[in-house]
Amino acid sequence: MNKKSALLPGEKCHSKWCEVRRSGIHGRGLFAKRFIPEGTPIIKYIGEIIDKEESNRRGWARIAHAKITGDAAVYIFTLDDEHDIDGDFPENSARLINHSCTPNCEAYVDEGTIWISALRDIEKEEELYYNYGFDLETWQDHPCYCGSENCVGYIAGEEYWPDLKRRIARKKARLARKAKLAAEK
Repeated sequence: MNKKSALLPGEKCHSKWCEVRRSGIHGRGLFAKRFIPEGTPIIKYIGEIIDKEESNRRGWARIAHAKITGDAAVYIFTLDDEHDIDGDFPENSARLINHSCTPNCEAYVDEGTIWISALRDIEKEEELYYNYGFDLETWQDHPCYCGSENCVGYIAGEEYWPDLKRRIARKKARLARKAKLAAEK
C-alpha cells in the first residue's frame, strides 16, 4: 500500500505532516511528507458544524449526486450525538484521506475537534488511511478498493466485519444458486 505518486498541482495539505497526491485507491490521497511517529496528531478534520437533520439531508443529496456522476463526495463526519462536521470544502484536505481495512491512522474527537492521528509509525511517502467505520445500512453501495490483505471487500467498521462476511457469503450462495438454476434450464 506504499504508493509513490505525483503531487497534484494546486492541491495543498493543510498540515506540515502530509501532502496531496494521486492515490492508487481512489483519486487523491494524503501522503506522509516525513516520518510520522505513532500517536502523532497529523491533521484536523475541519468544516461546517451541522445538526443531524441537516447532515442526513446533505448526505442523501450527495449520495444521489454521486450515483449520477460517480463522484465520492460525502465528507460528513460524526462529531457527537447531536452534530456532524460537513468537511466538503478545499481547505479541508483531511477529507482526502482514503479508507483502508488496514489503517495506519485513526480519527478521534478532542474537545469538539476531530483529529486524524497515527495508529503506528508511518514512513515518509506512505499514504495515510483510516477505517471510515461505516455501518451496514448500505454496505453494497460502498465497495472497498484498499487492496490490503485484510480487506473485507466493502467499507465498514471493523466491528461489523463478522456480520458483513456472513452477508457476503449469503449473497455469493444466492448468486451460485441462480447460476446453477440458469444452467439447468
